[in-house]
Amino acid sequence: MKKQWPLDTAVSFDPYAGEPNRDGDQGYEILEGGKVFFRIKAPNAKEVAIDQFGNLQPLTKVDEEMWEGTVTFGEGFKYFFLKIDGADVLNPYLPIGYGCCRPMNFVDIPVTGEDWDGLEGIPHGSAARHYYPSTVTGKVESCLVYLPPRFDGAKKYPVLYLQHGYGENETGWVYQGHLLRIADQLLSKGEMQEMIIVMGNGMTQINFAESGRMLFPEVLLKDLIPYIESNFNVYTDKWHRAMAGLSMGSYQTSIVTLSNPDLFGYAGVFSGFLRFPRGGEEKHLALLDDSEKFNESFKVFYRAMGTEDQFYGSFAADDEMLADKNVNMIRRTFPGGHDWSVWRRCIHDFLPMIFKD
Repeated sequence: MKKQWPLDTAVSFDPYAGEPNRDGDQGYEILEGGKVFFRIKAPNAKEVAIDQFGNLQPLTKVDEEMWEGTVTFGEGFKYFFLKIDGADVLNPYLPIGYGCCRPMNFVDIPVTGEDWDGLEGIPHGSAARHYYPSTVTGKVESCLVYLPPRFDGAKKYPVLYLQHGYGENETGWVYQGHLLRIADQLLSKGEMQEMIIVMGNGMTQINFAESGRMLFPEVLLKDLIPYIESNFNVYTDKWHRAMAGLSMGSYQTSIVTLSNPDLFGYAGVFSGFLRFPRGGEEKHLALLDDSEKFNESFKVFYRAMGTEDQFYGSFAADDEMLADKNVNMIRRTFPGGHDWSVWRRCIHDFLPMIFKD
């Protein structure tokens, strides 16, 4: 079936107020200990559950319409499916983001000891949507561009191209990743350089066939970078250009930067794949066999991942591959899995490292 998707994907983060007389008292409350209380209206349902990617936590029917229950999530950003009689239901009373190739409900539970993405008392930058024509896909593509709080159009800036993961889009780093909050805080403390940050849609495609998917590395080089350099006052040399990404975006970063060391001086791979986890030809890895050229090409090549990441075996295999390569890479780990709580830590760690004088 041919599908037509809108270029913009709307997400909601404020709770839907609703009409109490019609909708009832629905919603959620974050409790201590990484727990969340849910109250959901499903009057004709036989079963209601919170599905954490196969881990089902049933809710209890408390009257003719309402279902309640407390679920332990742990800390950080957590997607989940609301299951009503086995069907995935998007609930307007719960926060809505975009992941797993669809709008999804989530909870964002504060992480103990992390206050570096607060909003209060600091100047704020902005993120605006831009549209650019693609010679690769033959259609108009979309990106978000972050400008720092004291942006000056007469001043030149370095650029970081920052990518999301599989099943997400260019909104992920802004809404789920707290990028603006983190960058604004670091800038206010003088801990990172002013820069423009560009977030493209890494899942852009021509069609739904396998051969028409995952074209972003080509789109980035042929279309997005030229668009940014034609429309913003930015440096165009490699020492003022960086790329980073999470999960799928980390693999795209590895392909692009290792294949084009003349274009990028910095790279960040978060939950980072140097190689595709299911194998295949990896021509971009050839640079790793020339340690002198690699070390001259990158001022920072950064790898980081969560200690409970489901793909940790792939990262360990990359560690083994790199053991005798003599290439200069920074490797970090953070507590957590394959999720935004880790990727926020990664970008907070990475931003102060790049574009130093």
